[in-house]
Amino acid sequence: MLVLLMGCVVLAGCAARPDVGALKVSDQPAAGATEHTILIATTRARADAPDTYFSGERGKRRDFARATISVPPAHKPGRVEWPSVLPGDPSRHFVAREAGYLDDGDSFRRAVNAALADRPAHERDVFVFIHGYNTLFAEGLYRFAQVVHDSGFTGVPVLFTWASRGNVTDYVYDLNSATVARDALEHTLAELMRSDARRIHIMAHSMGTWLLMETARQIPSGDLTRSADRIGQVVLAAPDIDIDVFKAQMRRIGKPPRPYMILLSKDDRALSLSSRIAGGKARVGGYENDRELAELGAVVVDLTDLDGPDATNHTKFTAIGAIAPQLQSVLAAQGLDPGEAQPATGLADAGRDLGSFVRSTAQIAVTLPVTLLTIPVALAGAAE
Repeated sequence: MLVLLMGCVVLAGCAARPDVGALKVSDQPAAGATEHTILIATTRARADAPDTYFSGERGKRRDFARATISVPPAHKPGRVEWPSVLPGDPSRHFVAREAGYLDDGDSFRRAVNAALADRPAHERDVFVFIHGYNTLFAEGLYRFAQVVHDSGFTGVPVLFTWASRGNVTDYVYDLNSATVARDALEHTLAELMRSDARRIHIMAHSMGTWLLMETARQIPSGDLTRSADRIGQVVLAAPDIDIDVFKAQMRRIGKPPRPYMILLSKDDRALSLSSRIAGGKARVGGYENDRELAELGAVVVDLTDLDGPDATNHTKFTAIGAIAPQLQSVLAAQGLDPGEAQPATGLADAGRDLGSFVRSTAQIAVTLPVTLLTIPVALAGAAE
């Protein structure tokens, strides 16, 4: 039965995936394409195949790289337009423009600082993305480029990629790889704290949220307190964490000075499978009790009514870039701007015009300890 369920998840998300040679560089010009340079820290082993860079096996130590990804001018928010033939057509596809290894952690930090120095002072933020289970290296990289592009983030994007094999049947291997990566993530975040970044924002997806929470749990509380003013928004997208484990993690970490944002969907098929593997225990990303999560120190964004990019409903977070400015304006109006450490207060009626609906509407339920607020949000370019 478990194999059958896994097969259903595979079939639900069986679109072409970037793997061997996926970072083959294209120098073909494309008017209107937008380039994003992403710095990379990883626990993956280097790949032998050309233009692949990292495999799904575990490396002996952290490694570092940098890649520039081009987004096509006709890109639709929430999607990654994969090329069917590499390196792809930059006028229609996501393509690599440049890629290469960095020597070590010092080179990585210098690259971060150089990228920050190239930006105006108010844009010197870092955005860290930690992917989830069943994710190939290039897949996580291209997906992050899509999120950066759709959200309009203008700071420095940093991908932390751990040794997922990108195979749906390797759940236990991936979980162990995430466990192995905790110290590496801690060291990477510490290096970013020592950088010239004004503020560091973090988004983790699926099993990556477990890695992030376990890493935060092991950081000494004094270090967390000292770095609190440098941590901006923390987003946990479709968290693949046992609800009891999450409660224990939050008790150990303590209530954050700025509420974590949890993106969940109660129709997430991948998390339903994860729950079955874990003995029927609910996962945070599909949890029914929004208010209980809010009491732990979270803003809960319920994406159940949003159409996902695939039938698993596990990657709805990829559409968050399209709604980020509107959602951010509502949070800021209620004293929850990630740039300001203000206590969460009860929400009254938003009383705000969030703009006209473009094609489809997501009902975004923002839950705080006192009030449940449902906000209609326009999704520009959403599929009909």
